[in-house]
Amino acid sequence: MKREPSPEAPSPLPIRPHGRATLPRRGGRVGGGAPHLAAATLLPLLLAGCLVGPDYARPTVETPPAFKEGGARPMPPRNWRPVRPLDEAERGDWWRVFRDPALDRLIRLIDVDNQNLRAQVAAYRQARALVQEARAQLFPTALGAPSISRASTGGVERTTLTLQGSATWELDLFGRIRRTIESDVAAAQASAADLASVRLALQTQLATAYYQLRYQESLQSLLERTAQAYQRSLDITQNQYNAGVAARSDVITAQTQLQTTQANAIAVGLQRANLEHAIATLIGRPPSEVSLARGALPVRPPAVPVSLPSDLLERRPDIALAERTVQSQSAQIGVAVAAFFPTVTLSASGGIAGDPARNFFAAANTFWSVAASGSQVLFDGGARTAALQAVEAAYDSAVANYRQTVLAAFQQVENGLAGQRILARQQAAQELAVQSSRRAVEIALNEYRAGTQNYTTVVTAQALELNNEVTALQVRLNRFTNAVSLIGAIGGGWDTRSLPSGDELKAFRPLPIDSGQAPRVDE
Repeated sequence: MKREPSPEAPSPLPIRPHGRATLPRRGGRVGGGAPHLAAATLLPLLLAGCLVGPDYARPTVETPPAFKEGGARPMPPRNWRPVRPLDEAERGDWWRVFRDPALDRLIRLIDVDNQNLRAQVAAYRQARALVQEARAQLFPTALGAPSISRASTGGVERTTLTLQGSATWELDLFGRIRRTIESDVAAAQASAADLASVRLALQTQLATAYYQLRYQESLQSLLERTAQAYQRSLDITQNQYNAGVAARSDVITAQTQLQTTQANAIAVGLQRANLEHAIATLIGRPPSEVSLARGALPVRPPAVPVSLPSDLLERRPDIALAERTVQSQSAQIGVAVAAFFPTVTLSASGGIAGDPARNFFAAANTFWSVAASGSQVLFDGGARTAALQAVEAAYDSAVANYRQTVLAAFQQVENGLAGQRILARQQAAQELAVQSSRRAVEIALNEYRAGTQNYTTVVTAQALELNNEVTALQVRLNRFTNAVSLIGAIGGGWDTRSLPSGDELKAFRPLPIDSGQAPRVDE
């Protein structure tokens, strides 16, 4: 069905009856004037069921066939269980791959008391409520207005009771309300993805702080062992000095070396305390209530399996957040387009009014009315066109943000894969350097006892040994933090199937967050 435009006004948006409406070309004028009043009233009645605006399609992104730094697609190691979002037992607990009960207990506490996560849950609840609010516009609005009055006329008193009800219903002929619901559903899904993204970020942040804590504990143990070795060196220099074969400066140098190392070991305690306080904050507890048992940094992290790059589009919650935002903005275009078309409202009212003591329910006391009305904006100074251009620009911005988010995700995974490969090689080389430096210290001390070497050689060898030991610890820490970052970069155990569907949002299903009993920190 097609209506010829009047000479005074441009043609309205093209419509396919009982189908979709198409958008005008970008930059064109839309609805600069208004159709004849009669046609504007009849057209919506003939086109019931139309839905204006573009139908959503996910924006295209350039996806490489494989990761450059990953080489051939690796097979999952035996200690890694691929996460299946629909598996009730796994629940996406990606941190279990590290096989650390203390880490497992701490990360689970994030879901209980972390205030940032609670704020995000509240934002998601708000987004779900907006879906319900938009959906309510599909139904009529009914009002009841009872009243009672008593009046006197010519000495005759009369009581009048009125029981009146009314209802109004705006027909969604062009899909304004349905597009609004579509936009709000996508926005609620984006909020759910944001919740998952914040949760994953908090988990990786805690895991990183946890391994930094273990590094500080291992560093402190290393410095304490080194101080013990330096004490033995001091004893050797003291004996050599007493025997008259060593200078007093050797004793002072050994004392200075020992005291400096002891001071450094004490300073490490401050870093550990700060990390413990940070972990307490992440699990929503006052730092005074959290005391973690001492431990050590493990030697090697587990290998992290990575699938194809295209899987990131389904596994990363921040990508899902960006993509759902695109759909929300796309639906808003339909809402803006619907503003160019007439609105039709049905209304009805009825009731009964009379003296409640005198045949109140008689037919003569009843009244009712039914009406249909339509409205069309005749002139708005280009406000609707500007609103359409604004939402189109917001859509273009959302698409660009989505594509940039995907690119950033690829970069993070490539960085993680490169780190996983290069740091493993560095650790192997550094371990050889540690062994060589230990041997050098042993030889230097033996030569010093024999009087064939001065103490400066011993101090230099010991300083080199400590430097290599510390570097080896740092490489181990880097491997663990890189593994945590890589797992976060591939989405942890999350999947887009975890997003609530439109039906779930309308039915107020449980939130996508663990609700089980939390473990104790000090268990």
